[in-house]
Amino acid sequence: MVTAAVAAASIARPIPDDPAALRAWQVAATVTDPEVPVLTIEDLGVLRSVEVGDDGAVRVQLTPTYSGCPALDAMRDDVVLALTHAGYADVEVSLVLAPAWTTDWMSDAGKAKLRRYGIQAPTGKAAVRGSGPVRLQLAVKCPRCDSLNTRELARFGSTSCKALYECRDCLEPFDYFKVL
Repeated sequence: MVTAAVAAASIARPIPDDPAALRAWQVAATVTDPEVPVLTIEDLGVLRSVEVGDDGAVRVQLTPTYSGCPALDAMRDDVVLALTHAGYADVEVSLVLAPAWTTDWMSDAGKAKLRRYGIQAPTGKAAVRGSGPVRLQLAVKCPRCDSLNTRELARFGSTSCKALYECRDCLEPFDYFKVL
């Protein structure tokens, strides 16, 4: 029996094998997140699939971090624009809501980019219903000074996928990308 955690992990990086689809994937993967411009949609794990039909039509699937993500329209438009500029005449971008996006899909490179940008990347793995004990996070490390002496100021930060924290040592506020 395949658990939900195994199923989610197995679809985390569905980079195409087909050379035509891989080329289109590489173009789409350059699109950045409008809310966190140091991350690409590939870093974020939002880019789910890219297919190129026999007629040259490109079909891209994106999974939003939240179903109501305000950046999704911009991402979709940016993917269409990037692929059109790369010479693809027929581009369709659709949204896939299942399985739901999880921070487990973020690349390690993306998490490092977040930290350098001043946002603490999610730590740990997302809890899967029925997968056993749920781990509680006891502290969030400051991305500037690495202190664990931090506190949550607001459950929702600059976007709904982030929480606002404050470091009690360096006194700097910072966003924490929540584990989902």
